[in-house]
Amino acid sequence: MSLFIQETADNTTEAVTLVHEESESLIELIKSGGPAGMIIISVLTLLLLFALYIYFERLMKIKASSKIDSNFMLQIKDHISNGRLDSAKMLCAKEDSPVARLTEKGISRIGSPLEDINSAIENAGKLEVYKLEKNVSMLATIAGAAPMIGFLGTVIGMIITFRELAAEKGSADIANLAGGIQTAMLTTVAGLIVGIVAYIGYNHLVVKTDKVVHQMEENASDFLDLLNEPA
Repeated sequence: MSLFIQETADNTTEAVTLVHEESESLIELIKSGGPAGMIIISVLTLLLLFALYIYFERLMKIKASSKIDSNFMLQIKDHISNGRLDSAKMLCAKEDSPVARLTEKGISRIGSPLEDINSAIENAGKLEVYKLEKNVSMLATIAGAAPMIGFLGTVIGMIITFRELAAEKGSADIANLAGGIQTAMLTTVAGLIVGIVAYIGYNHLVVKTDKVVHQMEENASDFLDLLNEPA
């Protein structure tokens, strides 16, 4: 038993040491890119953190907006059928979701022509979609900008490399060229990683938003059908 515990402790120590060494090697790799490479990596890191913040903040908001009681429309139908419009509005306020807010907008227009009610719901729907899509376009911007920033680092790294070659009249030691080459490669990889993460996050949020929009359209249609039903 003591032998097993000792082996486990040794393996844990080796794993921690390996992670520490890998972290140090990554930091050293970034530093080896020179000031230009470090600046570009810093910018890309900030963009990555910003993209992750937008993604998770919007994802939680969209998930919260998609939650609605499965009996919501049945309760709304019961209140409207019995002339309890105030109770229907209170139910919508309690639900506090895009679907509920659209329904409340329609209830507040009951008595007006059906076209006016439909127009009011559509306008309210556009506002709800705008709220859902807030800042999502920033992910698309980061997805496009990050690789270009990385390629900028590539160009800077190659300029550094050629300057070293020019200074040594074409006979520079490979060790002297390593900084520029590392700047070129490292910034390209970092830019592509940030761009890919932002692109995937953007498309995932678009899919989630489309589902909520479909839910809003479906419930708005059910509400209008309810108003068309014979008394």
